[in-house]
Amino acid sequence: MESSDQQDLTRAQTLVSTYQKVVSELGKLIVGQTEVIEQLMIAILASGHCLLEGVPGLAKTLMVRGLSQVMDLSFRRIQFTPDLMPADITGTEVIQEDSTTGQRTLSFLQGPIFAQMILADEINRTPPKTQSALLEAMQEHSVTIGGNTYPLAEPFFVLATQNPIEQEGTYPLPEAQRDRFLFHVKVVYPLREQEREIVSRTTSAFEANMGAVITGPDIIACQELVRKVPVPDHVMDFVLDLVRCTRPKEPEAVSFVKELIEWGAGPRASQYLILAGKVRAVLQGRFHVTVDDIEALAHPVLRHRIVPTFNAEAEGINVDDIIDRVLKAVPRKIPENIL
Repeated sequence: MESSDQQDLTRAQTLVSTYQKVVSELGKLIVGQTEVIEQLMIAILASGHCLLEGVPGLAKTLMVRGLSQVMDLSFRRIQFTPDLMPADITGTEVIQEDSTTGQRTLSFLQGPIFAQMILADEINRTPPKTQSALLEAMQEHSVTIGGNTYPLAEPFFVLATQNPIEQEGTYPLPEAQRDRFLFHVKVVYPLREQEREIVSRTTSAFEANMGAVITGPDIIACQELVRKVPVPDHVMDFVLDLVRCTRPKEPEAVSFVKELIEWGAGPRASQYLILAGKVRAVLQGRFHVTVDDIEALAHPVLRHRIVPTFNAEAEGINVDDIIDRVLKAVPRKIPENIL
C-alpha cells in the first residue's frame, strides 16, 4: 500500500499531465499567449482570481470562455457598464404569488454571479458601488441578499478584464478590491507568425473542437494537493524580504524604494507568492518550491499592489521597472543544508 507522500507525488504527476492536456486543448482555440495561460492555470489551482489587462482584440474573453469549456465549469460573462447595478450581478428578491392560495412570498432570483467561472468584462467601466458587489463573492464565495446568505458553487473564480489605454469614463478599482486578485496579468500583442495564424484561422472555416480535460471536483482536489507542497525556510525568507522591501516605511527599506513607492504590498502578497509558487513548482515537475518560482511570479503578484510615487511616474518609471529593481536588491539566501 502506497504511503501518503507517494500518493501525493503520484497525484502531482497526474496534475502535470492534466495541465499539459489543458494547454494542448486550449491551443486549438488560442494561438500563443502561453505565459498568460500558465498564469491563469496557476491562479485557478491556487484558488485565486485574476485581473487581465490588455488592449481590445487580444482574445481575453475567448481565452476565458475556452478555459471554462476545457475545465467543464459553468461560465457567465458580465459586461460591466456605467449603468450596471449590484442586483444585476448578484440577483434580487422578487415577489411571487401562489396561484392556488393567492399568498405572496419573496423569492430570490439568482444573478449571473452564480456560476463557477465569471468573466467580469471591463470591470473598471462600472461605479465602485457595483464593483463592490463582487467583493463578498470573491472573498467569501457567497452572496448576501435581504439578510440571507447564498453559497456559490465550487470551485469559483472571477477573471476580470480591463482596458489600459482608454481611461475616460472609467472607475479605477479600489485598492481593497485589486488586492483580492491573486494575479494582475498583462496580455501582450502576439508575435508576427502567431498573428498570421490568428488571421488565417479567424478568416476561414476553421473550427476548434475542444473537449473537457478536468472537472470541478478534480480542480478542488488539485487545490488541496498543492497546499501540501513544502516551502524551504530560505524560500520563505526570500518571499518575506521581497514583499517587505516594497514598503517605504519599513526601517530596512532601501533608498530607491522610499523615492519610487508610495505604498507597498501587504501580507496577502506574501501569501499569494507562496501559494502560486507551490502550484508552479508542481507544474514544473517538482514537489518543493524554489526561489526561481517566486521570481517568476513576482510581477503578476506585486504589480497591482504597489503604488508608485509622483516622482516615479514623472520619470517614466512604471511598476514593473520598480519590481525589477526590488528583485535585484533582495539577496538570494543559500539553504543551510548545503553550507
